[in-house]
Amino acid sequence: MARLFCAGVLCLLGIGIPTSGLVFSSPRAPEEGSKRTLTFAERVTYQRAIEEVYWRHRIWPKENARPKPSLDAVISQAQLEKKVEVYLHKSQLVADHRGQAMTVRELQAEMERIASHTKQADVLRELFAALGNDAFVIAECLARPVLAERTLATVASLNEPLESWRARAESQTREAMPVVTGNYALPQISAGTGGCIDDTWTATSTVNPPDARDGHTAVWTGSQMIIWAGFNNSAPYFLNTGGRYDPATDTWTATSTANAPLGRDAHTAIWTGTEMIVWGGYENGNDLNSGGRYNPATDSWTPTSTANAPAARESHIAVWTGSEMIVWGGLGCGSNCRLNSGGRYNPNTNNWVATSTTNAPEARWAHTAVWTGTEMAVWGGTNQTIYLNTGGRYDPSTDSWTATGTVNVPLGRVGHTAAWTGSEMIVWGGVDSTFNDTNSGGRYNALDGSWLATNLSNAPSPRDSHTAVWTGNEMIVWGGIFNTTNLNTGGKYNAATDSWTSTTTANAPFARYDHTAVWTDSEMIVWGGLHYPSPYLNTGGRYCAQSATPSPTPTATPTATATPNATPTATATPTATSTSTPRPTPTPRIIPTPRTRPTPPPHP
Repeated sequence: MARLFCAGVLCLLGIGIPTSGLVFSSPRAPEEGSKRTLTFAERVTYQRAIEEVYWRHRIWPKENARPKPSLDAVISQAQLEKKVEVYLHKSQLVADHRGQAMTVRELQAEMERIASHTKQADVLRELFAALGNDAFVIAECLARPVLAERTLATVASLNEPLESWRARAESQTREAMPVVTGNYALPQISAGTGGCIDDTWTATSTVNPPDARDGHTAVWTGSQMIIWAGFNNSAPYFLNTGGRYDPATDTWTATSTANAPLGRDAHTAIWTGTEMIVWGGYENGNDLNSGGRYNPATDSWTPTSTANAPAARESHIAVWTGSEMIVWGGLGCGSNCRLNSGGRYNPNTNNWVATSTTNAPEARWAHTAVWTGTEMAVWGGTNQTIYLNTGGRYDPSTDSWTATGTVNVPLGRVGHTAAWTGSEMIVWGGVDSTFNDTNSGGRYNALDGSWLATNLSNAPSPRDSHTAVWTGNEMIVWGGIFNTTNLNTGGKYNAATDSWTSTTTANAPFARYDHTAVWTDSEMIVWGGLHYPSPYLNTGGRYCAQSATPSPTPTATPTATATPNATPTATATPTATSTSTPRPTPTPRIIPTPRTRPTPPPHP
């Protein structure tokens, strides 16, 4: 049935089905008016070459003792074929709406846009090389999927839903559309090999981004930033949508909603090396103990088990150990109880094991956590009465807790950030126990339990609900809010010299808080968030910090160039997926005032 559906779509695109295979007729450069064929098998082979480049750059967490698997272990032949079928089908939806297929001029323009807007020129060069630096192949196998995705983003504004389009297109049998002819030229990739310019901002693409939101999560895969869920001020309020931002092509691609978890905010997300795992959070008056595993290679979701899962919660923390996700703390019981319980989730077995509560830190929420390489260190937060300056280190190998030191410890706080340097946990900013925003912080040494204060000289202004990333030798903090003042300022903290350097505000993104940030090995990407008092944002920016020492990259594999006319292996039978249960329409909650600070009663 899947093959018959694919054939129908290919026919609608002007692709014949001869005895030798599925063929797409298109121009061959440089002969004007000539026609070039590209079989379905060739498209799949080229798709594998594209995936090989992305997989080579995919982060394999150093904590994971297992070797990085091959691409074939991550995406099957059937899944590769499905990806090709999907982009061809989306191309047909575009043609069906306009009454005209994508033209050579449009595909050439898209190649030029990608080449001139790329933010990772070296990765784009690898993609071009993997496609043989063949302008025709690049147009058909790289530019076409991107252009179809972006064009279909405008369909939501039409009266007819995209779903009904798809159903109608799948059932149509019409004459083959006219074959386009013309020449393609290989575009010049404008960015140099020297990378970005230090201490500069560049906007992320505003074409086809996810809906505006705050309270979402973000992970960096090594080649893409994935954002998911969050809250905005229009139905359905709690979102289960997201997007993948690819700096190499400066494009957004929506994440699938098929089998996706319920929409939510105040949840957590981690990156395993192959999947983003999201868990917990808050949705329409309910705390959640459900989650999902998202595979960006296949754009698919797998639910996390709820058997033996920790109690439902929000505003908790999560870390990835290399083999397990550990979640701990948070608010539960409909946001009426603080928790000091947690669980360890193994995605290989889809099983949960509870974390010990013996000697665990005091129950709390709005705390932070880092993974040290052997332990999860948690600190700060609130017990709804005071802001806490205590914490603990959890060792999953012994299922045991050790308290963090309290000598020279910073003031308790919420709305702060934490970063792991490789030897220290740095906490900074937030609302401290004086009930004021602060620009103080501390460095915690997990070996001896000692604390050192961070330098206040030249530190960014006080704030909370900002973001922080670790570059390899610096912590970059940015954004946040001070009382009701939104900020687009930040600073770079060098732990070796205990010194601060301001980040530029030239071309910086719109001021915001409750946004997300990831580190790409050369840039910090910030996205989304809220600008007090109301605008939710779907914009962002990339901040270059070339002075930083890059973090370890995944194990390199040879560049794979697709071989034309390759014969695909036998198609595997796709694994059946369950149909998602229809979700009740949530009762709209009052648009929230900023959920930046739990407010305990004043000290007596």
